[in-house]
Amino acid sequence: MDRLSAAQRSENMRRIKSKDSSAELAVRRLVHGLGYRYRLHDQQLPGRPDMVFPGRRKIIFMHGCFWHQHRCSLAHTPRSRTEYWKPKLERNRARDREHRRTLKALGWEVLVVWECEIKNLTALTHRLKRFFGQS
Repeated sequence: MDRLSAAQRSENMRRIKSKDSSAELAVRRLVHGLGYRYRLHDQQLPGRPDMVFPGRRKIIFMHGCFWHQHRCSLAHTPRSRTEYWKPKLERNRARDREHRRTLKALGWEVLVVWECEIKNLTALTHRLKRFFGQS
């Protein structure tokens, strides 16, 4: 592999956001529009949930389909360097499961919103309303 492609890959990886992605911002706007207020990225909780509703004991994780390997068209395993990517993405999924399990054991209700769900805001709104106990 030449240096330019390695440098370009490094630059691409550096630009990927872990917070404030466009999908996460869309979910925040939707939840705020429904009248709910939240805390962001609480470091005291396992997995640093994207949105925390302390009084309601509810948490929302906003997952990117690729990084968290959702079963949709946005998620795939790269064809090159599979010996690197496959274990990495599997670790992400295992870590997600463990965080959800721990949070539930601590009395939190957890909702995972996937990046691909942003395409249908009506369905997502209904899902959020159900999560918060609205009709």
